[in-house]
Amino acid sequence: MDDVILDMRLKTFRYGTEGGPLGFSEMKKAELVFVPTPGAGHYISAVEFAKRLIHTDDRFSVTLLHMRSSLHPHTDPYNTSLLASETHLRIIDLPPVDPPPSHLIHKSVEHYILLYFESFIPHVKDAITHLMSNPDSVPLAGLVLDFFCLPMIDVAKELGLPSYLYLTSGAGFLGLMLYLPTHHSQIGTEFEDSDPDLELRSFVNPVPVRVLPEAVSNKHGGYAAYIKVAQRFREARGIIVNTFSELEPYAVESFADGQTPPVYTVGPVLDLGGQAHSCSDRVDHGKIMGWLDAQPESSVVFLCFGSMGTFDAPQVREIALGLERSGHRFLWALRLLRLDGKLGGSSDGTELSDILPEGFLDRIGERGMICEWAPQMEALSHKSIGGFLSHCGWNSILESIWNSVPVATWPMYAEQQLNAFGLVKELGLAVEMRLDYRQIGGEVVMAEEIDGAIRCVMEHDSMVRKKVKEMGEMSRRAVMDGGSSSKSLGRLIADIMNHPQFPTNTVTN
Repeated sequence: MDDVILDMRLKTFRYGTEGGPLGFSEMKKAELVFVPTPGAGHYISAVEFAKRLIHTDDRFSVTLLHMRSSLHPHTDPYNTSLLASETHLRIIDLPPVDPPPSHLIHKSVEHYILLYFESFIPHVKDAITHLMSNPDSVPLAGLVLDFFCLPMIDVAKELGLPSYLYLTSGAGFLGLMLYLPTHHSQIGTEFEDSDPDLELRSFVNPVPVRVLPEAVSNKHGGYAAYIKVAQRFREARGIIVNTFSELEPYAVESFADGQTPPVYTVGPVLDLGGQAHSCSDRVDHGKIMGWLDAQPESSVVFLCFGSMGTFDAPQVREIALGLERSGHRFLWALRLLRLDGKLGGSSDGTELSDILPEGFLDRIGERGMICEWAPQMEALSHKSIGGFLSHCGWNSILESIWNSVPVATWPMYAEQQLNAFGLVKELGLAVEMRLDYRQIGGEVVMAEEIDGAIRCVMEHDSMVRKKVKEMGEMSRRAVMDGGSSSKSLGRLIADIMNHPQFPTNTVTN
């Protein structure tokens, strides 16, 4: 870990009403309740932000309400590791709930998820009520809610607590969510691909409907779910966004309209130490890192498509052919979609030989490595990685920027198409392969296109590489003492501690 970041984490800052130093005699303790979605991209980001808040100001403690989900069963080992290292963070496992009928997930994942997490609302209320009734507990200063947990704002209101939204996506996506209630009041129905481009305040360029999240065009509950969530955004006391102002200046400035709650840009919030994956399947870890150590600097293209990024056999063959044609070394984290719909590994050589082009593994030899899982942050920080073919999940984008690794865009689902559009068309920080690809569409991207994208992203003297390097340096400065995100976090802390509903009693250290 970089010395600068380690130093940032170890420092303790205390903020008063204007974000300045707070005297020892004025100290008061505060507890925040975090309610994150258990999906890896949401849960880990929320936990990392909670840790940053605790490390920045030791008046804070955090209680995290853990909603167990059959869709995301891997949070328990992470929680165990987390509790062993964080003394100001505790986790409460909420009682289980029955999931919605399984057929709904095939109609709209977003609708299914929202229904699922709304079922936890009574348990969330009970847990918070219990915390508030304990006379020895630290006063609660508010709730920090994930995107799909925003309906829980009603619990906060009922209990007299302020709510903050923690958005694991970027400011561009925030602009879309703030716009959706207006669209709904004017049009009242789902988007169609034939609709004209949108003029969103968070984007300089008109935004094609094809790069919006698939949910806003879904007629089976997806659109309704997004509208239900979007209508709650402006009820939050503040919106915390995992971005930094230097990355999305136009979007961030667009929120100063007098109608949007204060927006706090606190990113990049990243799992720099890789703790989230310390309990994952690390069978291949040593093998992967050893292989990377043996490769020349900036010579390897890394292919990784997130926890839900899977491919069927025809697409796997085209990726393999594209890699072979490119001539570049590669690290490929491959997750297969089995016939039964479950995720499958790629480590079984017999299985791979049935899917990959005949003789591919022999021809590639030591030039490439295929694995089921890869430590993404650790790989991106390795000197041998020169480019990243990515699904454009927001966490992956921030990790690539932090490590100054240029991206070639292959979005799959959720808001990834919008992320890819912003990276390419707004910011010039990525190589365009696809902007509007959808995992559910069944389209096969051909080897020629993949080959071309890899060659472009691996160019050593490209303008994209230069811009990503500059933005990477800005991302690190943003979280340092005096950086834009550090200052924004100070303003958030001041708002939390000086909210009129927050108890004024002080607690001596």
